[in-house]
Amino acid sequence: MSLRHALLGLLSERPASGYDLLKRFETSLANVWPATQSQMYTELSKLADSGLIGVSAQGPRGRKEYTLTDEGLAELRHWLTETKPQRNTRSDILLRVFFLNVITPDQARSYLAELMELSEQEHEALRRLADSIDWGDDPLSVNGRIALEYGLRFNAMRREWAAWAADQIR
Repeated sequence: MSLRHALLGLLSERPASGYDLLKRFETSLANVWPATQSQMYTELSKLADSGLIGVSAQGPRGRKEYTLTDEGLAELRHWLTETKPQRNTRSDILLRVFFLNVITPDQARSYLAELMELSEQEHEALRRLADSIDWGDDPLSVNGRIALEYGLRFNAMRREWAAWAADQIR
């Protein structure tokens, strides 16, 4: 996934200003694809320059409202159906696991206990996020709930795995 496709996806729902997109991004996609405000505005300019989005309205202080073009929708559909998701092949967490034998068993168990705590904290943060959102029946809400459930289940699995792994350290 790229920021490019994230913005195209958000604009597929409805036109929005950069500010509106930033706020929607923070409450929906930021947990799976973090991006800064400057990255978002840079990407919006690139998308407009390439004709994938258009400026449908301009307001005070240079505020622009962006709309997805037919070319942008075609690009989003192409990305969704004809490109394979990139497999995240790097994991700092698991790389460290491969070398736990270099530290003492107590240190290894401590590392895994910290991972359990991190997983619990992330799980609780996602739970709070879920509780704070006024979910609707619109596609972004439905798909957002599905993605959030993945995060909840992933953190629960990682917490359970870290507890199991700690028991394996002798």
